[in-house]
Amino acid sequence: MKFVTPALLVGLAVVGWPLAASATNGYFSHGYGVRSQGVAGVGIALPQDGLAAAANPAGTAFVGNRLDVEASLFRPDRGASIHGNAYGADGDYSANGKRHFVIPGLGYARQVSPALGVGLAVYGNGGMNTDYGRNPFAAYGATGKAGIDLAQLFVTPSVAFRPAQGHAIGAAVTFAYQRFAARGLSPFDNAMVSSAPGSVTDRGHDSATGWGLKLGWIGEVLPAVRLGASWSSRIQMSEFDRYKGLFEGHGGFDIPASYGVGVAWQASPALTLAADWQRIEYSSVRSVGNPLSVLFSGGQLGADNGAGFGWNDISVVKLGATYAVDERLTLRAGVSRAQQPVPSSQTFFNILAPGVVRNHFSLGASYRLAGGELSAAYTRAPKVTVAGDGSIPAGFGGGEASSHLREDVLTVGYTWAL
Repeated sequence: MKFVTPALLVGLAVVGWPLAASATNGYFSHGYGVRSQGVAGVGIALPQDGLAAAANPAGTAFVGNRLDVEASLFRPDRGASIHGNAYGADGDYSANGKRHFVIPGLGYARQVSPALGVGLAVYGNGGMNTDYGRNPFAAYGATGKAGIDLAQLFVTPSVAFRPAQGHAIGAAVTFAYQRFAARGLSPFDNAMVSSAPGSVTDRGHDSATGWGLKLGWIGEVLPAVRLGASWSSRIQMSEFDRYKGLFEGHGGFDIPASYGVGVAWQASPALTLAADWQRIEYSSVRSVGNPLSVLFSGGQLGADNGAGFGWNDISVVKLGATYAVDERLTLRAGVSRAQQPVPSSQTFFNILAPGVVRNHFSLGASYRLAGGELSAAYTRAPKVTVAGDGSIPAGFGGGEASSHLREDVLTVGYTWAL
């Protein structure tokens, strides 16, 4: 227990770190922990470090006694274009006013007994940031820069119990903190569009909190083969009061439920192959899932069942491999592919939130040192453009909007064995 206090102090330091926004599988992170990121986010049946509970709380039982601290340098390239607009909004727009973000993470695990493990994971689930120096809504009367800043931070204490050899069940509670700001959206800040004019844009940062539950299982069903399953509840968040005229339900922006299954096969003493399937229920959160067209049937921004960003639920498939070269060096590689959350009919409002990348390609490595282990992972998400199809309503001059995004993520972490 002498290591609990240092772990909590580091955790508090991470919580106090200025939040950064990322956007990978929609606005969920593609992977939690540097080792998971090295295999494109695989982790449901392949726990590798103290952040394992972020993907599956049962993983806390399999990672030993450790403290993992890491940071990711996230570099998105995002923007939009408009053509055929009757109000003169045509043009190409870059949202790269801010290019680099630092995302911290921490994981702690302790095996209290052969049958019981406890842990603490602190991580950024994801988010979204756009920073348009040239405002894409200027033709509608907007001035200054435009964009949004959404960041989410999670603190997840977990417990995992081994009912039998090779099997574990886990549970965790998650405290979620999210922060949001919007600017340059004055064309949407009026009584015709919003249910609460004056609470749509340029109100500075607002924050919201909530609690959720995670459950998971990992079991060795065949020699050298593990299966896993995990579920994370929807997190009911407090409202963004400053933006009650933007988000459905008077500022509501809950975090959607997600769930998945995984498999890991120890193909040889050195080689492990693993795969995950994950489902994220974006459409269940009305501020995310309701389409903008609701606006023209009486569903104003901010109102109950009002207009939103029109995102779809998505499934993600992840494949990864780890190879132990020797006792010191382990190599990793992975690839993942996600469904598209942003329909082509919804690209106009999603100029603000172009979470459209689909593929991730990852490489990683760990090297054991005398006092611990140094790990790194690099992920590339190639550029994806979603071209609009009936995307700009006639009330905004018609035409089409396209959104694009590309990402690079470099994560470095260090592990202390406790």
